[in-house]
Amino acid sequence: MEKKPFVTKEQIEEIVKTYPTPFHLYDEKGIRENARKVREAFSWNPGFREYFAVKATPNPFILKILQEEGCGTDCATKVELMMAKACGFTGDQVFFSSNVTPAAEYAYAKEMGAIINFDDLTHLKFFEENVGSFPETVCCRFNTGGDFKISNSIMDTPGEAKYGFTRDQLTEGFRYLMSKGVKHFGIHAFLASNTKTNDYYPELARILFQTAVELHEETGADIRLINLSGGVGVAYTPDETPNDIMVIGEGVRKVYEEILVPAGMGDVALCTEMGRFMLAPYGHLVARAIHEKHIFKEYIGLDACAANLMRPAIYGAYHHITVLGKENEPCDHKYDVTGGLCENSDKFAVDRMLPKIDIGDYVVIHDAGAHGYSMGYNYNGKLRSAELLLQEDGSVKMIRRAETPMDYFATFDFTGLFDRFRDE
Repeated sequence: MEKKPFVTKEQIEEIVKTYPTPFHLYDEKGIRENARKVREAFSWNPGFREYFAVKATPNPFILKILQEEGCGTDCATKVELMMAKACGFTGDQVFFSSNVTPAAEYAYAKEMGAIINFDDLTHLKFFEENVGSFPETVCCRFNTGGDFKISNSIMDTPGEAKYGFTRDQLTEGFRYLMSKGVKHFGIHAFLASNTKTNDYYPELARILFQTAVELHEETGADIRLINLSGGVGVAYTPDETPNDIMVIGEGVRKVYEEILVPAGMGDVALCTEMGRFMLAPYGHLVARAIHEKHIFKEYIGLDACAANLMRPAIYGAYHHITVLGKENEPCDHKYDVTGGLCENSDKFAVDRMLPKIDIGDYVVIHDAGAHGYSMGYNYNGKLRSAELLLQEDGSVKMIRRAETPMDYFATFDFTGLFDRFRDE
C-alpha cells in the first residue's frame, strides 16, 4: 500500500506562516469517513457503539467530531472522564475502563453515570466499602490467561497482562454483584494489541460470546453488553495490508448468529473501544529538517523529537516518512532521522532509505494520530508542540496551542523566580 500524506508541500508552506513546525495535524475528513465506516460495519447490531479510547488522542475538538459521528468515549482516569463530561458525553455514552483505581475516580465515574468496567474481583468490595452501592449496570473485564492464538499464531500473551478477572472469578464476581442489586451486566476483554488480521475481532467475539452464554446459564445474569475493546491495528508500513472493518464486522456477525442467537441472547448490544484504528492514519507529525551530520552514518536532524512522538524511541516502532515535494524522487539516501534530545534512542527512523533531504525540507511522519501527542513529555525541557485540525473545507484550525516556557514553569512555586522569563 502506498503511503500518501493528506497534505501537500504547498499546504504546509502556507500553514507554517501561522503555525511553526513541529506540529501534529489531523484530517477531519478522514476521521469522519472512518467513523462512519465503523458504524456501518456493525449496523446489523442495533445497540452498537464505538467508545473512542480517549488516551489515544485526548483532545476535545477530536472528541466532539467523534461525538457528532455517534461515538462514545472510553476513559481510564478521572481527567479523561472530566474531558468527556466537558464535551457533553453523559451516562452510558461513557465507559470507564481503569485499573489500580483510586476510590475518588470510581466515585466520579458513578456520579457521571458511566458504565464502570471492573478490572479485578477485589475491586468489587473496595468499591462497596469506599464508594457505596453499585450502579444497576456494570461490566467486568475478562483475562483468558495463557497465549491468545489465531490459526496457531500467537497474537499476544494475556496471561502476562495485569488486567482482568480469571474465568472462575467472573462467575464469583457476577454472583456477588447480583447479591448486591446489580441488574444488568457487560463483559469486556482485550487480548491483543495492534493486530493486523481481520480475524482478531471474530475470534475474540467467539470467546466472549461463549463466555457470556456460560455466565448466563451459571448465574442467570442479564447480560446486555459485550465490549470487544480495541486492538484492531493499522498498516504502519507500506507493505502491510490494512484491516478491512467491513470484513471484520461481517465476521463478528456470523459468530454472533452462531453463538448468541441460538442461546436466546440475540438482543445483546456490542461495542468497541478503538483508538489507534480510529485516529492513527488521520494524524501527521509535521517537522522540518534543521541539521545534517556526516560521521559514521548519515543523520538528518528535525525540529521535532521523541517528546512529540515517542513510539519509535521506546518501541522501535516504524512510522513511515514522506519528504514533502520529493514524493516521486528515488529513495537512494540512507539516513538516521533524529530529534534533539540527549538520548541516542531519539530517532524517528534508523537506516531509512529516503530521497535526499536538504535543510529546510518539510517531512511528514505518518500514522501519528493516535498515541502520538498523547504520549508526549517534557524531558530536557522540551515543550510539546501545537495540534492543528485540517478541516473539511481545507482551512486549518489550532485545537491546542504549543506549550511555552511559562507552561513548563507553572507548577513550580519559587516566589516569582521565573517571572522574568514570561515574555521570552
